[in-house]
Amino acid sequence: MSAIRASGFGVAELPTIVRGRGSCLYDADGKRYLDGSGGPAVFSVGHAHPEVNAAIIRQLEDVAYGYRYLYTSAALEQLSATVLGLCGGEYEHIVFSGSGSEAVESALKMALQHFAARGLQHKRHFIARRRSWHGNTLGALSVSGFAQRRKSFEGSLLDVSFIAAANTFRPPVGVAAEALTQVLAAELEQTILARGPETVAAFIFEPIVGAAGGVVPAPEGYAAAMQAVCRRHDVLMIADEVMCGSGRSGTWRTLAHDGVVADIMAVAKGLAGGYIPLAATLCTTQVAAPIMSEHGAFQTGHTFSGHTTACAAGVAVQALIAREQLIERVRLRGAEWQSALRAALAGFDEVGDVRGRGFFIGIEFVADRVSKAPFPRERALSFDIGARAFRDGLICYPCAGNVDGESGDTIILAPPYNASDAELEEILGKLTTAVADALVRQL
Repeated sequence: MSAIRASGFGVAELPTIVRGRGSCLYDADGKRYLDGSGGPAVFSVGHAHPEVNAAIIRQLEDVAYGYRYLYTSAALEQLSATVLGLCGGEYEHIVFSGSGSEAVESALKMALQHFAARGLQHKRHFIARRRSWHGNTLGALSVSGFAQRRKSFEGSLLDVSFIAAANTFRPPVGVAAEALTQVLAAELEQTILARGPETVAAFIFEPIVGAAGGVVPAPEGYAAAMQAVCRRHDVLMIADEVMCGSGRSGTWRTLAHDGVVADIMAVAKGLAGGYIPLAATLCTTQVAAPIMSEHGAFQTGHTFSGHTTACAAGVAVQALIAREQLIERVRLRGAEWQSALRAALAGFDEVGDVRGRGFFIGIEFVADRVSKAPFPRERALSFDIGARAFRDGLICYPCAGNVDGESGDTIILAPPYNASDAELEEILGKLTTAVADALVRQL
């Protein structure tokens, strides 16, 4: 065991990882861990897949990396065509980067550059949602409604307006779930008008909230209603699909489920499946046209943008997903698995909600099912469950603070898309045991 302490996930000490195969990881002591959350929803095709590894090795043997602003490459061009194709032709421009935070940062910069190119330099303001998470760079952190992660940096963050989260399990006080979309769209419009439409650049949101909410899908019709408001006031809509996208929720674009195309979209985690860091930011022609006309290129990018070997990994991962029809498996098997999880946990009154889409499922725990009151922060229930599961060889993703920034406990499950039925059953069993142990219950 390493002496390094974990900063999250409820694990007291970090074991030294030495090997990964499929849905499992192994530490230096030979202990097996079943990856029930894909780390933080990263691993789309599991670990050490021979096809992906071979593609990476082939690329390394040719050239590891060609600087994007001097060279293109077959891997970069192929991945660009693949991703744009997977988006159904809705996007025509793509910028690669190395992380979800960078992808979101690029999305914000694209929005600002779009209005600058149109001579609307005063449209600088962003609107985001409470209980959201968009990344660790200062710009992405600025648009994140995640109190614990913002606290140390307050005073140096952008001035951002925050509106209510879209959570049918926890709607605003006095708002019925069926009226939630209408109320939230009205709040967005009121916020734009109060700030001044001439100053607002974009509204950013996660179609399915990840770590900040514990997998919270927006209600039906929400994305379309918010987009309609944005259109009325010449405000761009940015979809952060870093965690929920790339097939994780059962469609390659999460918003395809809603029949909506955001003006700008960020993707990352499942794109190259964790083999090499890779992310992308896509935008429509309408967003790009004034930029290209006025500036000739997007003014966002990094030294390792479009890293050749990372792109080769992305091509291999996406080819594997397509050939084995894994997104269809995620869509169909995910719904069945969520029902099985709900049934297995039904005996625990402390389980308030089981939600999500595809292989992106959240479980929220409550001290009282009727009032939905959370457990006290000091109880750290989600991290207790996560630590117990980890000791039993199951990796899940505990999160806290989803109710008020301090209290609230959720567990995220996000296994690889090609996890076997036996592995899904094992995840269910081990998680149920961890929940029972944490709540001191007999199964």
